[in-house]
Amino acid sequence: MTEVVTRTEFLVPEPAHALGALLGVPVPDLGRAGLPLLWHWIYLLDRPAQGDLGPDGHPMANTVPAPPAPGRRRMWAGGRVRAPGALRCGEPATKRTKVLSVQEKHGRSGSLTFVVVGHEIEQSGQVVVAEEQDIVYREAATGPSAQRDDGPVVPPADDEWPLEVSPTLLFRFSALTYNGHRIHYDRDYAREAEGYPGLVTHGPLQAVAMAEAARAQGYGGGSFEYRLISPLFDHQGLVARAVPDGDSVATTVRDRHGRQTATGTLRKLG
Repeated sequence: MTEVVTRTEFLVPEPAHALGALLGVPVPDLGRAGLPLLWHWIYLLDRPAQGDLGPDGHPMANTVPAPPAPGRRRMWAGGRVRAPGALRCGEPATKRTKVLSVQEKHGRSGSLTFVVVGHEIEQSGQVVVAEEQDIVYREAATGPSAQRDDGPVVPPADDEWPLEVSPTLLFRFSALTYNGHRIHYDRDYAREAEGYPGLVTHGPLQAVAMAEAARAQGYGGGSFEYRLISPLFDHQGLVARAVPDGDSVATTVRDRHGRQTATGTLRKLG
């Protein structure tokens, strides 16, 4: 039988105000309108014991999902979120988490494990968030990656939202989401142990940036499907965009040089 992890807590407004201040975006009436899309990621968090963490800062034991093997690199690849109701502060909520599927594949970089994790958040007897997260585990890196020329800077267009990415921003987002993964705040570890050229900008941060770019145009949405297509590093910046496309909104993230790193589609629930 698939293990189900259940967490219940009383939702307070302080984390939402902290995220709003971090991103420089408005915070709605949290008791009436509820949390903006994807802001549930700073609530009902798994808080593993320090002794359960592995060398990379991720939990190795007493966690869902459990890593498939020691030393594997963990990446957030994308997901799907439906929000049929408002998740409000000032009330308790319950989150249920379980692994929905596990697939083993072999790619150019070696063995890959694809894990789909399901979450449901219930409040006042109603499911208000239903989510699937796509997680990929890869084999460990063999050494630092080579530096490359990113090319010329592409200035943000009028309909784009540039977000200044700094080590401080990445550290504070890690703190808000209780994410101990060292690739986001430990530059030496990111380069020497996992082979990255810099600090890695969180996949969830890119997804939130896309959702916020849409919200700034008046599109709160009821469902959001997103995909992380390329790693993004702190020195490359982050530029989000949301473009209405019929009854949906197409969203993207690119770096300051024009390389696209994430895409998404936001739709209203009809």
